[in-house]
Amino acid sequence: MRILVVEDEKKIAAFIKRGLKEEGYTVEIARDGEEGYDFIIDNQYDLIILDLMLPKLDGISLCRQIRRDGFEFPIIMLTAKTTVSDKVSGLDSGANDYITKPFSFEELLSRIRVLLRTHAKTPTKLLAGDLELDLLTHKATRAGKEINLTAKEYELLEYLMRNSGVVVTRTMIAEHVWDINFDTFTNVIDVYINYLRNKINSGYENKIIRTVRGRGYILEV
Repeated sequence: MRILVVEDEKKIAAFIKRGLKEEGYTVEIARDGEEGYDFIIDNQYDLIILDLMLPKLDGISLCRQIRRDGFEFPIIMLTAKTTVSDKVSGLDSGANDYITKPFSFEELLSRIRVLLRTHAKTPTKLLAGDLELDLLTHKATRAGKEINLTAKEYELLEYLMRNSGVVVTRTMIAEHVWDINFDTFTNVIDVYINYLRNKINSGYENKIIRTVRGRGYILEV
């Protein structure tokens, strides 16, 4: 699942991004409100973590604009402001939840899971034949047997399953699974595809992850 963090404090943004990526989420960072709005217009996100005090366009204004434009994804407002009036203002602007700094990362994760579960408009599990991926617990199973995945393997498998039956190129994978500045000329994607293929295909007659020579990869039942 894809999360946008709109936060101008670099250390906090890096801390949240690192933690969420370790949990298997795809994370992007915007440094100010205007950049955050541009990201939202150009991309699809499952959840937004939004700081209140932002340069150029503050969090309250951005949240209101997001809701005026019809975006319905959940928003968690993250701020150092702790008064009741500040919380009410944030929630009234369209936020679904409000967390004050400093915060427990475990609590943030828990709130993210709750919002993703309660606001899901699509199934929270992906299925491809006997392969199942739970988008909330990040557990993968094949024929009922659990498959242990690293965070990056999980992100890669989620992307392949969301595009089941479609050939995806290395550029497409780099854009959706790796950082925007990822060097597509490295062989890292091929390495991770092999890791994943060994875990998903090994021991099963039906090899559902395969290479399409000269084009990319496909997960096909």
